[in-house]
Amino acid sequence: MAAAQGRLSDGAGEMDDAKEGGRDGETAPLPFRAAVDALRSARLRPQIEIEPTRAPQRLAPFAYALEAAVVDGEEDLADGRLVLLHDPAGHDAWQGSFRLVTLVRAELEPEMAADPLLPDVCWSWLTGALQARGLSYGEASGTVTRASSHYFGGMSERPAASQIEIRASWTPREGLGGVPDTAAHLASWCDLLAQIAGLPPAGPGDASVVTLPQRRGPQSR
Repeated sequence: MAAAQGRLSDGAGEMDDAKEGGRDGETAPLPFRAAVDALRSARLRPQIEIEPTRAPQRLAPFAYALEAAVVDGEEDLADGRLVLLHDPAGHDAWQGSFRLVTLVRAELEPEMAADPLLPDVCWSWLTGALQARGLSYGEASGTVTRASSHYFGGMSERPAASQIEIRASWTPREGLGGVPDTAAHLASWCDLLAQIAGLPPAGPGDASVVTLPQRRGPQSR
């Protein structure tokens, strides 16, 4: 699956059992397996293509990762990665035993990227997507970065390009059996992807959602 600015992963299409099971080949605990199963079974809007990818091994004893692209025909409008971390012993900074970490990015029109309120708006999309689905979470943190590229010399005919990038993490509150509702968190993350891609609202309940205008030229896949 191509991404708006190249693949987010290192080319691994799937995460092997050792990475999913944690370090030293130990068996993944039941709450983590249940949380991963919920991610795998979630139903998403058709414009979002999602697949497992290689998970980081040093952030937590257990990790599972997905990458996604918002697709319009043969064009990718935005892309992202979502990583589920689990430490059965808990983590002081997380205030829990699970953590979700994300990267989301998309191209923008340069004039939109120049809006001084854009970072605050993009961060509100993340928290708003979680709140819209009634999700309980804590310890949210992250950054919103915008960057512009201008071309010179032999590349001077190319138009200036701008990109927005959201990096964030939050602690999903655990439910029955110590398992967070990861399927709902994945759905809210996909809502964020759709917003940053400029897709129209998915349904009547999302009519108030403000989306970025369509980029001038999404990347061909």
